Amino acid sequence: MDRLFIATGALSAFIGVAAGAFGAHGLKTRVTPEMLNVFEIGVHYHLVHALALFAVAWMYTRWPIPLVIASGFLFMAGTVLFSGSLYVLSMTGTKWLGAITPVGGLAFLAGWACLAWAAVRS
Repeated sequence: MDRLFIATGALSAFIGVAAGAFGAHGLKTRVTPEMLNVFEIGVHYHLVHALALFAVAWMYTRWPIPLVIASGFLFMAGTVLFSGSLYVLSMTGTKWLGAITPVGGLAFLAGWACLAWAAVRS
């Protein structure tokens, strides 16, 4: 499991950096400043949670319990739902995606809660 979270974290960080570069260079003249800001928020949370997956991998080596595993999968889901919806929203203007973004935020929150609970229980 630790290797899965390290590999996923590294791939997610790679995609996050690429998305940031795309936003800075490819979207700057194609979307409104407001939508560029939305895209950048997605990149920020994407990169933070890519690093969080490394923390999950480390915690799993110390405390290999289901709560740690759950936090990793919740961070992955949160990245897809939160950051992914913001990426698509900012590039297409599809407003209904704004309804998905909070679900990703809840996944992030649940992931952090699981990680904290795992640390306390272990």
